[in-house]
Amino acid sequence: MAKTSSAQPVFRFAPSPNGLLHLGHALSAMLNHDMAQASNGRFLLRIEDIDRTRCRPEFETAIVDDLAWLGLEWEQPARRQSDHLDVYASALKRLDDMGLAYPSAMSRGEIKAAVADAETRGLVWRRDPDGAPLYPGRERDLGRDARNAILAGNKPHAWRLDMQRAVLAAGATPLTWQETGHGPEGETGLIAADPTAWGDVILSRSDAPSSYHLSVVVDDALQGITHVVRGRDLYHATAVHRLLQRLLDLPEPVYHHHRLLLGADGRKLSKSNRDTGISAFREAGRTPADIRALIL
Repeated sequence: MAKTSSAQPVFRFAPSPNGLLHLGHALSAMLNHDMAQASNGRFLLRIEDIDRTRCRPEFETAIVDDLAWLGLEWEQPARRQSDHLDVYASALKRLDDMGLAYPSAMSRGEIKAAVADAETRGLVWRRDPDGAPLYPGRERDLGRDARNAILAGNKPHAWRLDMQRAVLAAGATPLTWQETGHGPEGETGLIAADPTAWGDVILSRSDAPSSYHLSVVVDDALQGITHVVRGRDLYHATAVHRLLQRLLDLPEPVYHHHRLLLGADGRKLSKSNRDTGISAFREAGRTPADIRALIL
């Protein structure tokens, strides 16, 4: 049975400072804040700024300004992932020491070519829940010398989880999670986790010392998060998070996946698509009450 983190509920909002917050972020932040207040719990802010190429200080400042304008209050100081890279490195080393991680150097182009070649020969290549082809696992069983050559070389590389070995190491007890929200098909209650659907997921890259999967479970454990409230687009990723929690002996939070706000074209709101930021609504004369009425 998984451990529980704390008697007092602890919620968090964890944005990445790689763009301006949009209404979808406001929905997630407000839900976490309101659920914390309703349960006499704690509300934390975490800045997920591991991506060195896209995260900027000005976006972090804008995030704090937007959340404060919305009337949200969180415990100080906010946790900044870039201040804790050693913690993620330690978790990665633990998985490596368990024989569950390996370095991989295939580029996206090489992966795409390998998949295209297999499919031209009539093979069906499995894809993850987001539609991306599973990693071929070419380096999964390399010897020590070949592995060291990857690490010593100049070519960018990633560390990946050996999914097959990891699932075996997790033991015979089924992986599940408690869902108080709803999945894409209305799933709720006790959910069976299938991390194998994701293949050998990335744990870190040359340009990012930890992946989202690894850092999020480590941070949630260290911050004592008891309730993870986030968008439904991360519902399937919970299977990977439950596996990593089992392997690293971390507490199991309750999960609540909420609806996504969609644009006029039916797609979810996104920073990369430059959907209208919260600050733009503020500048247009809208109030925090207007935002609440609009999204809640």
